[in-house]
Amino acid sequence: MSNKYKRVLLKISGEQLSGDLDHGISPDYVAKLAKEIKLVVESDTQVAIVVGGGNFIRGATFAGHGIERAPADYMGMLSTILNGMALADMLEHAGIPTRLQTSIEMKQITEPFIRRRALRHMEKGRVVVIAGGIGKPYMTTDTASVTYGLELGCDVVLKATNVDGVYDKDPHKYDDASRYETVSFSEAVKNPEIKVMDKAALGLAMEQKMPIVVFDVNVEGNLKAVSSGESIGTLVS
Repeated sequence: MSNKYKRVLLKISGEQLSGDLDHGISPDYVAKLAKEIKLVVESDTQVAIVVGGGNFIRGATFAGHGIERAPADYMGMLSTILNGMALADMLEHAGIPTRLQTSIEMKQITEPFIRRRALRHMEKGRVVVIAGGIGKPYMTTDTASVTYGLELGCDVVLKATNVDGVYDKDPHKYDDASRYETVSFSEAVKNPEIKVMDKAALGLAMEQKMPIVVFDVNVEGNLKAVSSGESIGTLVS
């Protein structure tokens, strides 16, 4: 018996939005993703989305060669806003009322993130896309997704990936890698082979008992199924 989630936080990486491209945003992929999100919204599940920016700039790897980590991270945050704008527009084009909010004030482009306003949007059936991370350097969008998931009272954080769950070792390198249906937070934090999210995000989720589901978003219907509580991917709890 599956338990349908009432409100979910979907984490989408920047790399995801590039689709088959090496870099940037794939309009075809984002349009396909918008249709998957629409199925969730039409099933009366409230949706907030946190987007990453790794398809443009990842602050931690961009820092160096004369660029300090803090400004590199801010550049990464601006990358997430490009992705958020594209995703919000594609969702609107698919017929889903959407609001883009950011932790960095950009009055001409987005609303500022305000918790009560975001909740009201979701209660009215609008998708809230949150870009800009949490507005501070040294914090990943994984950490932002758990933080916003908690702040908005979401039932679960759904981590969209290109693999069908969490493995005991890298399935691309090892043929004998086996997938977990469920894994504990403590195992996910301790085991260096498990790279679900960064350890700060996992630590916060563990402390606040926020479940995370890691699943393959590229399989048609998976997003709606996982939002409906079906056993897809790996549950970290």
